[in-house]
Amino acid sequence: MAAGGGAAGGDGRPQTRAIRLGTVTAFDVGRGLGTVADGAGGEWPFHCTAIADGSRTIEVGTAVVFRPVPGHLGRMEAADVQPLASSSLDPGHGGGAG
Repeated sequence: MAAGGGAAGGDGRPQTRAIRLGTVTAFDVGRGLGTVADGAGGEWPFHCTAIADGSRTIEVGTAVVFRPVPGHLGRMEAADVQPLASSSLDPGHGGGAG
């Protein structure tokens, strides 16, 4: 469990902002809770409000990009969960006007 760069938060845990690739492995529509698994064997819980496009549901098996962030219960969670349907791996800026 080596931690790569990143500043420590107020509780001493590393804060990771690196974008990760993963797959939605579970999603309970009624509770709005899901789990993303990354390629390194990590599992990241998320709430439906963490889905970046504003939708409140996502299909199990969907490939996504996400950011691990400290959650409300003191564990790391997935945030900014974005389906990989389009070629938009840049979660920063959306481009210019045309």
